[in-house]
Formats: sequence, structure tokens, C-alpha cells
Amino acid sequence: MTITKVTDAGLDKSRIVTPLIINGDMSVSQRGTSFSSQSGSAYHLDRFKTLASSLGTFTISQSTTVPTGQGFAKSFKLDCTTADASPSAGDTLQFVQYIEGQNLQSLKKGTSSAEAVTVSFWVRSNKTGTYTLELYDNDNSRQISKTYTISSADTWEKKTVNFAGDTSGALDNDNALSFAVQWWLGAGSNSTSGTLSETWTSVTTANRVSSSQVNIADNTDNEWYITGIQMEIGTFDSNTIPSFPFESAENNLRRCLRYYELLASGNALTLGFGGTYNSNHPAYAIYYHPKRAVPSLDEVNSSNYYRFYSSGVEYKYNVSSQFFQATITQAMIINGNAGTVADDKVGFFDTINSGAYLALDAEL
Repeated sequence: MTITKVTDAGLDKSRIVTPLIINGDMSVSQRGTSFSSQSGSAYHLDRFKTLASSLGTFTISQSTTVPTGQGFAKSFKLDCTTADASPSAGDTLQFVQYIEGQNLQSLKKGTSSAEAVTVSFWVRSNKTGTYTLELYDNDNSRQISKTYTISSADTWEKKTVNFAGDTSGALDNDNALSFAVQWWLGAGSNSTSGTLSETWTSVTTANRVSSSQVNIADNTDNEWYITGIQMEIGTFDSNTIPSFPFESAENNLRRCLRYYELLASGNALTLGFGGTYNSNHPAYAIYYHPKRAVPSLDEVNSSNYYRFYSSGVEYKYNVSSQFFQATITQAMIINGNAGTVADDKVGFFDTINSGAYLALDAEL
């Protein structure tokens, strides 16, 4: 028998890393697959948020329109449903991912060894022209912006955008919001009237967005898609950028669950078991994936959306965040409006309405 020694000489060790961008292939969307009439700021697909300030109304969805032959199955889609062709000075529209400072210490930001980064992504729109991509340091109020161009309508194009390292302003080494990667989709004159900051500098609002920035909200025919987002340490072009760091479905979801976890949605999904400590207080210990911080309760709070059993009797009621307690690793949901038996074991707690859901939110 021949024994072959296995070595790591043939491995690309630079790719054995945790991607800096989470859910860059848009495959996880716990909150749903379509979100109508979005005109404010909200999370949609996991880890990505739209920041909208009085600039149009949109339908946002997890789309199956993707670049051919690249390995992606999903994309983020923004579809303008109410146009605003003349933005007011303070109007803004952005697509963003926020990042914890402790996940970006490898950038060595604020030191003489600060690393350059490259952001790469696939993008498609019927609205051709100039768009702005910004890196924003929330800890030190610093930013840098670059432009990219969508050249061909309704055609997937891969963009590779380089940013220098920043020798000023170290990122906090903690679990709070330190950094944002922001795609601008429209802005009023407050953000576009200056000279674009293409080097790291203290934030000046007028210099954040190109004066040539496209307004994706100027027509209800407008759509914008994105997928395959990655951020790499170093300077690359379209030929040298490493391949997209696909993760297993399990790992990708697990990283998303650190920030948001859907516990129950729809009909008859058991959440947990518990007991009563007096005649009106059933309590449930519900375990979940560790969170970035102590989560808040995200819920549909309507009568008779939930149920449990005490001494063989079914109780239907609503959940109130007033009685919600949580830690980073375990939650307890307590409700005080059901006539249960004191010191009784309580059967399963579940949703019984198709419109019901419970989730835990620890987003940045």
C-alpha cells in the first residue's frame, strides 16, 4: 500500500478566511422575499438595509435574476413604484451593510500599515450612468467615496472598486457599528454639491456623493439589482480579484442569525415549553443562536395569534414586548393576560395565524 503525504502546499491560504461581507450572494432573506411600498429605512434581505429619506417608494425583493454562469441563485432587487424626479436638498437613498469594528481589525485602520480594500459586485439596471460607492467610518466620522458606471441597460456588469487604506482613525474593537459599505442610489444637493471625497477625510456632507449621481427614483420604470458583493483586503482589478467566497448555506445562515433570527412564522410552529408562576403569568424559555447583543422582540402583536396549554385548557392570546426578557443566548417570553393555573406546567407555545411571526433583532 502506498501512503501519500497530504500537505497544504497547493491551497490558496488567502481564501481560507471569513468573508468581510455577510450574505453577499443574497441567499438569506428571513424577513420574506418581497417588501412593498418601502419609503423609509429598513432591513430586507439579511444584513442589508435601505436608507431612504423622502426619495421615492419602492418594492424590494429577493430576485432570481442573476448573472449567468457565476454561481449565484439570488439577487437584491429594488423597483421604483412612486417616482421622485426632483429630489429635495436633503433627500437620500442608499443600500448599505453595517459591520462590527471587531470584524475589521485586519484593515489596520488608523495605523501606518493601514490596508487598502477592494469592493467587488455584480450590478444591473435599466438606468445607466454614474453611481457612488462609499466607505463610512462611523467611529471617527470619516469617509471615502468612489464612482462606478453602469454602461449597458438591463445587463449584468461586474464592478471592482479600489479604496486606499486610512492611516487615521482606528476602528473600535467591539461589537458595535463601526463601518458601513454604502451604495448611493440617489441624493439631493446637500450631498452632491461639493467635490467628491476620493481620499479618506473627515465627513463633509456635500462631498459624499458625485454630482453626476444617478437618481434611481426618477421613473417608475427603474430597477436596480445587485449580488456577489465581496470586500477584499488589497488592491485588485477585474482580472486579479479573488473569486467570490461562497460559503455553505449553513455558515451563511449562521452568520446572519447573529443579527436577526426568525423564531416562528405562520401556523402551528412550536417555539418552546414553560410554566406558570402565578395564575396570570405563563413563562417560556426559548433558546436561540447567540446574538451580537441582547436582542429585542420583533413581532406581530395581535389578539389570538398565539396559544399554549395549561391544565388541558387551550389559551389564545397576543404576545407583548412588555413582558419580554432576553440575554445574548436565551430568551424568555412572559405574558400576563391569560387566566392560567398557578404553579402549573405549560404546554407548547406556538403561532396559530398565517400572519403571525416572532423574531429576535440584534441588528447594528
